Parts: sequence; structure tokens; C-alpha cells
Amino acid sequence: MSSPASGSEVSLENAVPDGLPDLSKLPLDEREAAWRTHYFQGTEVPQLTTRAVVMGGLIGMLMAFSNLYTTLKLGWAFGVAITASVLSYSIWSSLMGLGVVKSRMTMLENNCMASTASAAGYSTGGTLATAAGAMLLITGDNDRLGWVATTGWVFFVALLGVFLAIPMKRQMINIDQLPFPSGIAAAETLRSLYAEGESAVRKARALVDSLIVGGVWGLLRSFAVIPDTIPFGGSVSVGTGSTAKVVSLKAMGIAFEPSLLMTAAGLIMGMRVCLTMLIAAIFNSFILAPLMLNLPDWSDGTKHFMGHIEVAIGDGDVITAVKVTRWSLWLGTSLLVSSGLTSFALSWRTILNAFSSFGKKQDLAVGAVDNSDIEVPNSWMLYGLIPITLGLVAVCWFSFHISPFLGVFSVAMSFALSLVAARATGETDTTPIGAMGKVTQLTYAILAPANITVNLMTAGITAGAAGSSADLLTDLKSGYLLGANPRQQFLAQFVGVFFGTLAVIPAWYLLVPDQAALMAFNPPATNMWFAVAQALANGPKVIPTSALYAIAIGALVGIALPLLEKAFPNAKKFLPSAMGLGLAFVVTFQNSLSFFLGALIAQRWAARNQKSADEYVVPVASGLIAGESLAAAGFAVGVAILDLLNTYVAFPFHLVF
Repeated sequence: MSSPASGSEVSLENAVPDGLPDLSKLPLDEREAAWRTHYFQGTEVPQLTTRAVVMGGLIGMLMAFSNLYTTLKLGWAFGVAITASVLSYSIWSSLMGLGVVKSRMTMLENNCMASTASAAGYSTGGTLATAAGAMLLITGDNDRLGWVATTGWVFFVALLGVFLAIPMKRQMINIDQLPFPSGIAAAETLRSLYAEGESAVRKARALVDSLIVGGVWGLLRSFAVIPDTIPFGGSVSVGTGSTAKVVSLKAMGIAFEPSLLMTAAGLIMGMRVCLTMLIAAIFNSFILAPLMLNLPDWSDGTKHFMGHIEVAIGDGDVITAVKVTRWSLWLGTSLLVSSGLTSFALSWRTILNAFSSFGKKQDLAVGAVDNSDIEVPNSWMLYGLIPITLGLVAVCWFSFHISPFLGVFSVAMSFALSLVAARATGETDTTPIGAMGKVTQLTYAILAPANITVNLMTAGITAGAAGSSADLLTDLKSGYLLGANPRQQFLAQFVGVFFGTLAVIPAWYLLVPDQAALMAFNPPATNMWFAVAQALANGPKVIPTSALYAIAIGALVGIALPLLEKAFPNAKKFLPSAMGLGLAFVVTFQNSLSFFLGALIAQRWAARNQKSADEYVVPVASGLIAGESLAAAGFAVGVAILDLLNTYVAFPFHLVF
């Protein structure tokens, strides 16, 4: 699934500081020379320093933890660069004020630090909460992937994304001058921080303060001081005659979740997506679910079904929980997949440009200026891809029993789809990670039919590599605008993968010790990958007939919305968001409600004071998301560690909590 934009809305025009030329308006053969003359800060300015890499690695490890949690909880990860930059700036400024260090990191050191943090915090955890999570739902605890196989898989997929970005950087950033809006936002954030004005101080303070508030709030929720949810009162009546039942809204999952993380996510997502989600969630919970509950019971093994929806039954045959999203995710998944693939197909010009431009000779487009001393040589990609491909093929063969041919094919497919994903990110600031995975799943459903393992793990390679390369190109765009050394920035990203893997693997096994713990998250992205893989492998027999109709309807709506947006671009703001509509049927009602409240706060904030909203929405939202997710993830890991100690050490650790 695509991640939301990592910043507030940014103009697609390059942010050009006063006195510097707009490179996008220069002829192709003059751009490299102009950048070298006017932007490049030289090779003597400190960038790839030990303190920058260590700071980026440590912040990235925390953000990997945070993003793993948010991916499990929300279905996506959030951009790391801006949050890491502000945190690093604040930490070093504080250390300098205390006399612990003699100087702050330079702006280019902080940029290098952000590259390390992004590689560590964003590029390593996505595949765990999607493909690996879906595998756990399918195989159960007894056949769960071991930590050696999981570590190798995550590490090589993340590295694949780093090396695939090498040939794309010079074409998409230097020559094509694609905007990469979040990269512009990160560069502007660093410029504002180092301008040493009041605005920079206020932004940094806002992020740190909101991070503390989010952390405290997350701990209070973890210790049950603040309830997990606040159920709505009332009930709905389903069935007629002797089969009539009254089901409480609490059992239906209709509640308010006092989560600052969810509300902060709504601040970033925007009103169009969040309003679509709320309306669709109301329709799903109050109209569609009762309708499904009224249908004749559909049986699936030992599970309890009322109508076509799975339910939990307590004492006295009372329905204690209605698992609404277990049915509606078929509708939501179909809508998300079809809309993603339709948008993918509609961008045929982007696809054509991605492939045609890659084959051009660089000396024809770049001109006479030779920047080979600072650019990453394409030969590095070849040297890196050989061991990475061998590593992935070995992991696929020994751990997943995927043939070497199919393993190599997944790497080749990753290269092709990373080109498209990176260009889409550069043009629109949206990385179609979900669509990348679904393209692979559909392809492997043909190459290896009825093989869920092949379907999931190869799709995880493609989606993970595509998302990683696109995110890292966004960081390289920031460095390009700031005049950084791209070779040193690449090395920072390379090192970041090691930090991220070191953090995210133990976090995965601690946050998700078993299948039950994973299911407790009700993870939307995991559920979507699981549903698609199951449907492709086993056919329609695994789902009720009503869900098959829902899949067909979702597919039609998912195709229609992108086509309408393409045909009537001026009417886009009046059309429902395809992403929001699909998500509403995958996540719980309280998620949609919290998102909407966040978007409403952002809208009212901007209406009252646009300047204040522009300045504070991103740092406040980023701080709240990072704070609560880190606190919640840290608490979950702490409980897991104490449980392990309690198992092997004769001490009543359970009394701690």
C-alpha cells in the first residue's frame, strides 16, 4: 500500500533559493555544469562523518520500530527524513548548549544523517508487516519463518532497493529534474533549521514537544489509564422472527479510539481521503454489515457465522464481536487493487519514459561536465546486484522452496517496477507500493499457480525494493538541492540498511510473537495481502458468494474512479478518493473516525490561521505519530521481554505490569 505524503502539500516546482538558477529551466546540456557551479558545496565540507552516520542509524532504528508498528496498525509507513532532521538538529543543539559537544552537525552532515535514518527506518520493515505477516496468517505458528531466513530476506530486499536507485538518480534527478516533492520539503526543512531564525526554533520545539506528548499518551494507553476504545451505546437489530437478534454497537466495533497517532495521521492525509473513509465506514457498519448478518448462515469449518460475517459467541449464545472487516476487506481489497492497477495503466507515458530514458547515453544528455568523481558509478550497481541476487535466490530456495529461476525473475521484475515506482514518486509524491506487489502477485499466479509462498514472498521482494528505491531517491533529491556529495549520501544509505535490519528483526518477533498477536493488531495491509494471495491460490471457494459479488463491485468502482479523475481532472475534488474508499472497508470504524477528526482539526486550523497551520501541522503530526508509536511499540516489546524472562527465570515479572 502506498504511504501517505510525508509532508504538507508542496508545490511541484523545485524550491530554488534566492540567487541560484532554476536548473529545471536550463537546457539539458547546461544543468550539470550549473549544479556543479552554483549548488555543489565541494568535497571539503563535512558530510559522511561518523557522528552523522551513528546519529542517523540510531534515529533510524527508532523509526524502524515506529514504522513497523504503524504499518501493522495503519497499513503504511511514514517518511523518516523530516522527523530525523529535526530530531537530530534538536539533539545536537541541546548537547552543544550543555557543553557536551563543541559544534552542531553541519547542514550536509544532517542531510547525510537523514539518508542513513531513511534507509534504516523506512526500507526494512514494510515487507514484514505485509508479505511476512500474510505468510504467518496462512502457515500459523508451527511453520513460521525463522529469524535467519527473515533477516536475510529483509536485508537483501532493502539493499536491492538501495542499489537499484543508482542508475535512476542521475536520469530522474539531474537530467529530468523530477520534483520529488517530499525531497523538496526535507531540503526546505533543513534550510529553515540552519537559517537560525525564530521559525526554525519553533518548528523544532513543536516536534519535540509533540513527540513527548505522544509518548506519554502512548504509555497511558498501554497501561490502560486511557481506554483503548470508547464504545458507542445502542444496538442494531438483525434477522426476523425467531432468528432475530440484537447486536450491540460495541460488538459491531463501532467506537471512538482515543489515539493521538490516528488523529495525527488524519492531519497529514487531508480532508478528501478522510471524509471518504468516514462516509464509507458509516455505510459499511450501519448498512452493509447488518445486511450481511441477515443473509443465511455461511459455514467455514469451526468458525461461527451469522449471515455471511464471522462472529464471536460468548456465554448464553450472546454475540460478543462481529468481525465486520473479515468480510468487507474483500470489497476494500478489490477496490484498492483495481484502482491501483488502473492508475498504473493510465500512467503509460510515465512507464514508457522510465524505460526509454534509462537507455540513453548519459554523455549526450549531461553535456561536457564530468561529475564522475562524486556521482555513484553504475558499475557499483552491477557489483552490488551480483551478491544481492545470489543472496535472495539462496533465501528463496532454502527457506521458501522457490526455484532459482523464479528468484532471479523477481529481482529482474523489481528492477523494472522500481523504475516506474521511482518515476511515479518523482512526479506525484506517491509511491504505488501496493500496486507493485499486486503486479507481482498476478504475474506469479500465472508462473506458479496455487503456490501461496511464491506468490507472497516474490511480491514482497518487488514491493519492498520498489518502495525502498523510491524513498531513497527522495532523499537524494534533498541532497541534490542542498549541494551534497551523492556518492557519500549513497554510502550513508547503504550503512543505514544494517542499522535498520538490526532493529526491525527483533522488533518483529517481539511485537508479533505469534499469530494471535498479529491478528490482535487487525493489520489492514497484512489482511489485504493475505486475502489476495488466498484468492489467487485457492480460487473463489474460500469466500462466501456475497464476497465474490463484493469483489466484482469493488473492481468496477476501483476502475471507474481513476478513469473519472483522468477524464474530468477539474472534478477530482468532488469525487471520492479511491484509496480512502478502499481503506474504509479494510480498517476498523474507529480508525476512520479518528482519521476524519484529524483532518477536521487540520482544516479548521488552516481556516483560522493558514500561516500557523503551514508551519506547525507537519512537525506536530510527525511528533505525535513517532511519540505514541514508539511508546506503544516499546511497551509491547518490554512486556514480551518480561514474559520471556518469566519463563526462564524464577522471578514474578508479571507483577511489574
